[in-house]
Amino acid sequence: MIHKKLSIVAAIGLIAASAFLGTTPAHADEPRPEPPVVELVLDVSGSMKAADIGGETRMTVAKRAFDEVVDALPETTQLGIRVLGATYGGDDKKLGCKDTQQIVPVGPVNRVAAKNAIATLKPTGYTPIGLALREAAADLDGAGSARRIVLISDGEDTCTPPDPCTVARELAAAGTSLVVDTLGLTPDEKTRKQLVCISQATGGTYASAKSEEELTDRIKQLVGRAALPPPVTPAVVTGAKDCVTAPLLSAGVYTDRELIGEHRFYRVAVAEGDELRASVSIALDRPLNRDYGVLLKAATTDGRELVRGVDAGSGRADVLSTGLRWSGDAEPDLSARSDVCLIVSNSFASTTSAGAPGMPVELSIDLVAASDTPDAPGLGRGWLLLFVLAIAGLAAGVLAGWLTRWWVAKWGEN
Repeated sequence: MIHKKLSIVAAIGLIAASAFLGTTPAHADEPRPEPPVVELVLDVSGSMKAADIGGETRMTVAKRAFDEVVDALPETTQLGIRVLGATYGGDDKKLGCKDTQQIVPVGPVNRVAAKNAIATLKPTGYTPIGLALREAAADLDGAGSARRIVLISDGEDTCTPPDPCTVARELAAAGTSLVVDTLGLTPDEKTRKQLVCISQATGGTYASAKSEEELTDRIKQLVGRAALPPPVTPAVVTGAKDCVTAPLLSAGVYTDRELIGEHRFYRVAVAEGDELRASVSIALDRPLNRDYGVLLKAATTDGRELVRGVDAGSGRADVLSTGLRWSGDAEPDLSARSDVCLIVSNSFASTTSAGAPGMPVELSIDLVAASDTPDAPGLGRGWLLLFVLAIAGLAAGVLAGWLTRWWVAKWGEN
């Protein structure tokens, strides 16, 4: 395939908490901090022999970067190491595309053993990134919720299928709780797109580096984030096709997946005197046609719209987000405790990958005491400012008139 790049893929687990249908609202679970479980995956394919990073080979730089990762891991980290393209140097692509092995099993971190295992590696074969991602996820199966995969590679997959972006989507859809961050070393556009797709499919981030210093800094940032538990653990929920069968949600953060062009329904019980605040973010994890948007709408159970929020874009974007707020006091004809329907819609279109598993959706819901702030732009409590501006305008007019009369009286006869 075309020239390759170096990337780092990080996977952080989300704790999947079920949301239930019925009269009892579903709740988002509280975060449960756990020590990170990390699988380091190193590309040892033949292209890592290229000496184009400060006169050194990509393999040499990658090994030092790996050492930085190992040194920065917390003492409580469970560590495993997997390689790809490390053993088969022949021309049989079928054999080369199966070349991935776990050289250090997942367990309590042993820095000396990890570095020694990496030090003996030499650039050899193909680049089966998709297969390595799938196998790394299997290595971490049952290892805990705070899991990471860190992939160091010098470019795009040379063994599709399986396509690594498709693998990332499959892992996300299967609830494997992998958040993938990717980092490319001097990436070209084709590799950048693949790395972006992998990261976005699991809610991760993409960055690039053009030197060893930049690469090391990026790795430290990723490891620093891995050492911290997620501030909020979204609960898994499945939106319905209509409001009647929609899950009843309480305040919290939820995750779902929505197909292109789909409408997802959720319900929230809003008591008299409460204000509903909701926001939605959809990760654009695949190529989309230009001109797209996301809509979050609050409505009564019989379909009457109450308020909406909308966001739109065109061209490349990572996430579309919008929000709304609505107070029960704004509808005096509603009962003291009314179910409000939240509808998430999108106007996406894609020439590829338009179907399952759907786009990653994060829905945030909060219920607070009703605010006196107006729901839409207006004067609110700005009457005093309006009065001051009116007086200032009147005074300016009088002064301008007086100066005009003085000017005419003094100079008008000349």
